[in-house]
Amino acid sequence: MNPSSQNRQLSVVAIAYFSFIVLGMPGAMLGVAWSPYMRETFDQPRDAVALVLFASTAGYFLASFVSGWLMARLPAASLLALSCVLGAMGVLGYAIAPSFALLVLAGLFGGTGAGILDGGMNVYFAAHYGPRLMNWLHACFGIGSTIAPLMMNAILNSDTSWRIGPAIIGGMYLSLVALFLLTRQSWPSLKMAHQSEEPVQHADALSTLRMPIVWLGIILFMAYTGVELGAGQWSFSLFHEERGISESAARFWVSLYWGSFTIGRIFFGAIINRVNTHILVQGCLSGAAVGMALLWWNPSDTVSFVGLVIYGFMLAPIFALMVTNTQERLGPSHAPNAIGFQVAAASIGGGGIPGLVGILAERSSLEIIPPFFFVLVIIMAVAYTVINRPGHAATKSEITG
Repeated sequence: MNPSSQNRQLSVVAIAYFSFIVLGMPGAMLGVAWSPYMRETFDQPRDAVALVLFASTAGYFLASFVSGWLMARLPAASLLALSCVLGAMGVLGYAIAPSFALLVLAGLFGGTGAGILDGGMNVYFAAHYGPRLMNWLHACFGIGSTIAPLMMNAILNSDTSWRIGPAIIGGMYLSLVALFLLTRQSWPSLKMAHQSEEPVQHADALSTLRMPIVWLGIILFMAYTGVELGAGQWSFSLFHEERGISESAARFWVSLYWGSFTIGRIFFGAIINRVNTHILVQGCLSGAAVGMALLWWNPSDTVSFVGLVIYGFMLAPIFALMVTNTQERLGPSHAPNAIGFQVAAASIGGGGIPGLVGILAERSSLEIIPPFFFVLVIIMAVAYTVINRPGHAATKSEITG
């Protein structure tokens, strides 16, 4: 690779990483800002966040569902720039919404942009890069999720309006629009990822959906994102509103949750080429169950905090490894569709499961959160074991259609 080409590739990776930092910020910001600040602004009960999450999830699902199809057929940089325009509309809508109804509408726009960006970038990296860079891409999501609560903590401690937070994130989305458009010639299409092979015939969506292994992956991605984002969404409320921990300390430990998540993705990305990925995922799911069990047990605040940090660290590499594994098992014909479907399913889990937890907590107590996520992690461990049994591997005839 000549120096000019190498510099272009470095710029592509750098912009992609920055885009995932921004992608990780809105959800983590909402987890800290919603209760009590945003809900008091709009005079809403605690579980009204489910409507915002539902709208965001609907947009995210529809956009990510077709993201693989779009990435296989449209210029990558232009599509990603469009995703950031929509993302900016969403978070800037949070910043200026005068009513709860418009806040929900902003969630729809933000979710649509995030769905295209998440699904499209996952498809792009799975086609062009290996598991190490993929893991570090997702580590950047964790960086954004770590920065957002810290940023909101500083804003709220200074008695500044919570609306400043989404306004800042909106500005970051707009900067990404410019970066994607300025470097659009450096983003090769998916077809160029296989230029030394026979021309790739991208499968239609229905043929991909006929594969049982794709449906198993859809279920697993749905559960994974629910347990990841759900813990980030509700840990602050659990610590502060239910267990009487100060606001500042609760926000700090939510930031450490996302920080441990980020450190985990960086760490596992560094060692990924020296370990068996299936054993790693199974071990991480077991570790996540232990962490959530400590949060549930709660003999002291310290044990609960440590449990949350362990939980975040152990969840870290799972999503990226499952995306890479999909590319390897299904190949370039079916993988773009399958990854798009899986990211769409993840959006349902990421919005629907935290929303469901909020409804359950409103009708019982916030202490329902740890056992709920503990059971989901156990279900994930079982599902992952099933999906990777030899009998469920995709056959060559399935892959080629």
